[in-house]
Amino acid sequence: MSIPASQSAPQSPDSTRQPTVTDRLVQANAEYASHFTDPGMDARPVLKVAVVACMDARLDLHAALGLELGDCHTIRNAGGVVTDDIIRSLTISQRALGTRSVVLIHHTGCGLLTLTEDFRHEIEAEVGQRPAWAVEAFKDLEQDVRQSMQRVRTSPFLPHTDDVRGFVFDVTTGLLREIDPQH
Repeated sequence: MSIPASQSAPQSPDSTRQPTVTDRLVQANAEYASHFTDPGMDARPVLKVAVVACMDARLDLHAALGLELGDCHTIRNAGGVVTDDIIRSLTISQRALGTRSVVLIHHTGCGLLTLTEDFRHEIEAEVGQRPAWAVEAFKDLEQDVRQSMQRVRTSPFLPHTDDVRGFVFDVTTGLLREIDPQH
């Protein structure tokens, strides 16, 4: 059950503090848990697929792909870029939990289209330490999907790389457009 942003959450133990977004989320969870029934499934996805996508709040992956609880592993990060940590998650998904297919989803209007690696230098100037991670910004959405597909297909840690497909989700139409890996 969703709690509208305008609805106040119960006051925290410190009644002088204004409720936070996290307070509203905890309240929503209490409501959810009051009607929750254990679905009796394990961590192995029913469809044996892992979906890697951007963390963008406009992407409702389960609705967009017709998925139900338990159907897939959903792995998200900024840009939906295949990084070392995505490979780590996919390796666990395949080797320990039985997935065989990988679906990669980038999207139109992604914030990583407007960033550069200078972002790391700006953070370094502000906090005095450069992040160890790369921004993984990109200028060409389709090319980055191709690069992500290639990273999955060439990973020595992933035993199942024959069913790897990449898409761009259009945030204005809701449609997926498949990207040709060879183009």
